[in-house]
Amino acid sequence: MANRNKHKRSTEIHLGFQIAPMIDVVFVIMLFFMVMAGQVQKEQELKLKLPGRAVASEEVEAIEETQIRVLESGDVLLNDEPMGAPGDAKLVEMTATLIRLKQASDDARSKVVCTIVADELAPFQRVVDVLNSLSVARIANVTFEVPAE
Repeated sequence: MANRNKHKRSTEIHLGFQIAPMIDVVFVIMLFFMVMAGQVQKEQELKLKLPGRAVASEEVEAIEETQIRVLESGDVLLNDEPMGAPGDAKLVEMTATLIRLKQASDDARSKVVCTIVADELAPFQRVVDVLNSLSVARIANVTFEVPAE
């Protein structure tokens, strides 16, 4: 009978839920993740440039650049196309072309920039005629350039 009471006592003893082993397991898992977190490479260390869309902080302005060349002979070239003979002081053909260019750029909301390249021995009056033509076309952005030799 003593054997029965001993067996009965051991079954009556209920230890309940053991939390200490669960805490040990949680600490082991936490230690594993802490060690592995140091092994992960960050994207900024890879030095990659991903394709994407560029976003401008302000609106980009398109520029229509036109070159007007005044030759030593008095001839005027608009983007290497002859526009005025030496005797044509009003430069009628070039003025009409510049007016159309200005209207097209205004419609496209772009800016017109004209660069005047005058030869060293070009007549000064011819450069003034070109400036007058630009004034009639209402083109205000004009620059001068030294011709390359």
